[in-house]
Amino acid sequence: MYNLIIYLYQLGVIVVSLFNEKVRKMWRGEREAIRILREQVDPNAQYVWFHAASLGEFEQGRPLMEQLRRDHPEYKILLTFFSPSGYEVRKNYEGADIICYLPLDTITNARRFLRTIRPVMAFFIKYEFWYNYLHILRHRGVPVYSVSSIFRPGQIFFRWYGRQYSHVLKCFTRFYVQNDISKELLAKIGITAVQVVGDTRFDRVLQIKAAAKQLPIIESLTSVPSIPANAPTRCLSKGEGSKVFVAGSSWQPDEEIFIPWFKEHTDWKLVIAPHVIGEDHLRQIEAQLDAIGFTHARYTKLESQGDTTPLAPWRGDGGEALIVDCFGLLSSIYHYADVTYVGGGFGVGIHNTLEAAVWDVPVFFGPNNQRFQEAQGLKQCGGGLEIANADDFRRLMQGFVDHPELAKELGEKSGAFVKTMTGATQKILSDVHL
Repeated sequence: MYNLIIYLYQLGVIVVSLFNEKVRKMWRGEREAIRILREQVDPNAQYVWFHAASLGEFEQGRPLMEQLRRDHPEYKILLTFFSPSGYEVRKNYEGADIICYLPLDTITNARRFLRTIRPVMAFFIKYEFWYNYLHILRHRGVPVYSVSSIFRPGQIFFRWYGRQYSHVLKCFTRFYVQNDISKELLAKIGITAVQVVGDTRFDRVLQIKAAAKQLPIIESLTSVPSIPANAPTRCLSKGEGSKVFVAGSSWQPDEEIFIPWFKEHTDWKLVIAPHVIGEDHLRQIEAQLDAIGFTHARYTKLESQGDTTPLAPWRGDGGEALIVDCFGLLSSIYHYADVTYVGGGFGVGIHNTLEAAVWDVPVFFGPNNQRFQEAQGLKQCGGGLEIANADDFRRLMQGFVDHPELAKELGEKSGAFVKTMTGATQKILSDVHL
């Protein structure tokens, strides 16, 4: 049944690729993967294979790859992706020796792929359970590890109709899961080679923090001093009385909640880094800022002009806002915040809250956060603030206005939570037989 579904899926991909550029890239990349491997594989090398579905899984696997590369240079690293959103962004990643798409999980593809690369071990990140690849790896005696995985009662493995498919889990040598619930669920179906280590994303955000960029434009806007080398924490902007609100990965429903509040609070500086950087969305944001009387500018325009004093030449009587219309800066921008907002919680799910929390700041997010363990942890410690509507946001922000020390207090709880959850990378690699 599984293989029939895979072949039907493949047929669907072929049809959709005729009309969809993203799917076309994926289909082309999968077909070219074997050729890439045959051209690039060193027959005398030992390869460790890391598979990530997309960009988020890659970030979870990245600390493992980089630590492995430092400690065991005798191995070469193969990195595969399933989604174009991962491959296209990280196809030039220097931490891997070969990067390509993973061909669809047919028996023929799996045999050709594994015959070509002959990995000595494999790491599947989070939600990756490819039946044919995993069974062939087990047949060949290749150790396979599931890292940063998390399981929930509603998954197919724990339903009566998923018992046959759950056998795929027995192909793994060991599971390194995020929480005790995952371990308990796996035990109920006879999977006991399980260790609770947490999530490697906590290790990754510390790496990102250490590599934070200096951003003169935002420094000028917020009056925050430059980031000192190896800064242990963020630099607050309160020295000159300005307060900075950074909204990262925001969508329109998020912006409709937080932007109106600033009409009566023009002493705050507003930095918005939307998730979708399209002209229509940027104009929607600008229209909302115009409606509350905020002066605003786009980051790329100021950057192209070499302007490190944003808004100053045309500063009005109202507040000031900077729209970050480019990628790659958000994790560094959070450094400048007194309060942060992470979008997506009024859609399919919130984006990366840890990139904000690591800077010792309180983090707002919407109600769709139940599947995100890090958000649950932030709520429990007090550093994460869930809102359901504009009234919730208004009430909580007023608390920061009435009690200026509160933002710092809750922010410290956020940062402490991140620090206490680190260490998964070391736990995994110290347990794996390399």
